[in-house]
Amino acid sequence: MNCRRHGSKPTIALWMLVAAADVAIIVASTGLLALMLVLTLLAVTVAGGVYAARSLGRREPEPVKAVVRRRA
Repeated sequence: MNCRRHGSKPTIALWMLVAAADVAIIVASTGLLALMLVLTLLAVTVAGGVYAARSLGRREPEPVKAVVRRRA
């Protein structure tokens, strides 16, 4: 009976189904508004992280040398 390896596809699918049922139970108990609030907060957090990563990855422009012109 113990010859089945851990982490087989049916086992993972079963646990994914259990997780989906848990989410459905939480939504039913707290309400749809709470779920939307959590999803909105998650979306704003991810968008802020992406914006911060892109702005940190961008290099600052190097200052241009000032050209001194003489008056005639």
